[in-house]
Amino acid sequence: MKSRKTACPSCGAPVEFTVGSMVSVCEFCQSAVARTDRKVEDIGKVAELVETSSRLRCGLSGRLKNKHFTVVGRVQYQHPAGGVWDEWYLALPGGRWGWLSEAQGKTYLMFQKKLSGNSRTPDFDDLELGETVKLGGAEFNVTERGVATALTAEGDIPWAFRGGAEHKFVDLQADEGRFATLEYGTTTNAYVGQEISLDSLNLEGGAGEVLDAKIVTGSVSLNCPKCGGALTLHAPDAALRVTCPSCNSLLDADNGKLTYLKTLSKPKKLKLRLKLGSEGKLFGEKYTVIGFLGRFAMYGGISYPWQEYLLYSEKNGFRWLIYNDRHWSFASPAAGEAMKNSGKTNAIAYDGDRFRIYDRGLATVKHVLGEFYWKVEAGEKVKTADYIAPPRMLSYEWSKTEKSSEVNVTESVYVTPEMIEVGFGVENLPRSFGVGPIQPAPSFGKGVFLSWPAMSVLILLTYAAFSKADPWLCFYGLVALAALPVALLAYQYSFERKRWEDSDYSPYATE
Repeated sequence: MKSRKTACPSCGAPVEFTVGSMVSVCEFCQSAVARTDRKVEDIGKVAELVETSSRLRCGLSGRLKNKHFTVVGRVQYQHPAGGVWDEWYLALPGGRWGWLSEAQGKTYLMFQKKLSGNSRTPDFDDLELGETVKLGGAEFNVTERGVATALTAEGDIPWAFRGGAEHKFVDLQADEGRFATLEYGTTTNAYVGQEISLDSLNLEGGAGEVLDAKIVTGSVSLNCPKCGGALTLHAPDAALRVTCPSCNSLLDADNGKLTYLKTLSKPKKLKLRLKLGSEGKLFGEKYTVIGFLGRFAMYGGISYPWQEYLLYSEKNGFRWLIYNDRHWSFASPAAGEAMKNSGKTNAIAYDGDRFRIYDRGLATVKHVLGEFYWKVEAGEKVKTADYIAPPRMLSYEWSKTEKSSEVNVTESVYVTPEMIEVGFGVENLPRSFGVGPIQPAPSFGKGVFLSWPAMSVLILLTYAAFSKADPWLCFYGLVALAALPVALLAYQYSFERKRWEDSDYSPYATE
C-alpha cells in the first residue's frame, strides 16, 4: 500500500497519508492534518475516542472477495438521538476505499457510488420515512434521516474531516440485507452495500495472528451520583440511560460517567416477571436481562399496558422479550424487506408470509428500569403499527426528534411461558385463558374431521340399540361416545403443540 510521508505542522512528528486520503490524524499530538495540492494544514486537535466494543482497530488486514485490504482510519459520529457509532475505512488495491459502519450490533460494508448526471437524488428535506429511492438499479426505502456530528477520528480519512461538523444523512434499506446511505453537504454522496459479519472479512492482526472472534465486554460496577448506591452496567459501551435501583434516579451514561437527570416516580404494584441482571437462553443464545420498560396505549379511553424486557448478548447485540396479557413473544430486528411499508396499508408481504394489520396506536413509556441504548424517558411516545401472521408479528415504531426521524421494525415470534421458565430458570409464570394475537393455531388434519361423520353414525346406532333399554344407561352411553371426539381433539392439539415447539420457531429447536 503506497503512502506519502510528511511532517505534522503542529508537532513535527512524521505523518503518513495513504494514497487517496485527505486527512490523517497525528499519532503523537492528535492533530488532524489535511493535505492540499501544495501543502499540509493543521485543522485542529481531535477529541479522545469513545471506548466501544468494536473488534476492529487500525492496522488490521483482511480479504474481501480475494482482495486484500487494510483498516487505516476511523471516524466516530454522535447520533442526533444520543449514542456514538464507528465508521471504519478500508484501503483496497487501486486506490479504492470501503466504508465499514458499526451501530447497535450490526455491521454494514459500503462503497461510494458515483451519481450520474441524470440520476438525481431527492433533496434531504423532501425525503420521508418509507419513501422509495432508486440507487444503481435497486429500490431502497428510507429508514432514517437526521443530522449527525463528527466527534473524533484516528488514522487516515478519505474525506475532509472536521471535528464538530454536522452531517445530514439518510439511511436506506432493501431486501437481502442491502443498505445505503446518502450524505448531504456541498454535494450529495451515495454509499451502497450490505450488512455483513466481521468474521467474513478474515481479519488478522499486524503479526498475522487471527483476530479473536469473541467480543470482550465485561460489566462494570459504579455508584449512583445521587444516592451513592451501587449499580451494574451490563453493556457499558452501549448504555445511554440507566436507572438507579436504590433511589430510582434516571441517569445519563456517557462513556462510563453517570450524570443525574431526575428522580422517577416509583412504580406502584409493578411486578417484574424477569429480574434485571438475570441470565437465560433462547434460540440457542445466552442473554442477560438489562432493561425493563412498562408501556401502554389508549383505546377508547381505556389503558392497555404491556411489559418489555431488553436482552443483551455479546454476539447478537440487543433483543426483546415482550409480555402482554400473559402472552410472551421474542423480538429481533426485521430484515430490510420489511421497510417497504408506510404504515398506511392493511397487509404487507414479508419473508414468504402475508401479514395483516392488527392495530395502530401511540405507545407511551410509563416505567423505566435498568439500562438502555437510547436516551429513553418516562412519557416518551412513538407511533406504532402491528401486523400479524401467527406465530409472527411485525411491529413498526416511528420516532422523531428535533434533528432526526426514524422507523424501527422488529419481528416477533410467539413463545410459551414454559419456554421462558426453562430458558431463564423461573417458576410459576401466569398462564392465559385467552388466545394471543400471534398464538399459533393447531392444525388437526383431515383425520379429525373425517372422524366426526363416523362418530355420528356410531352414536345413532348406539341410540337405536339402547332405545328400548334403560333410559339412564342409554344416556350415559351417549355421553361417553360424545366425549370421544373431544378427547381426540385434545390429543391432537397437544401433538400439534409439541410439533410446533420442535419447529424452527421454537427456542428448543437449536438446543
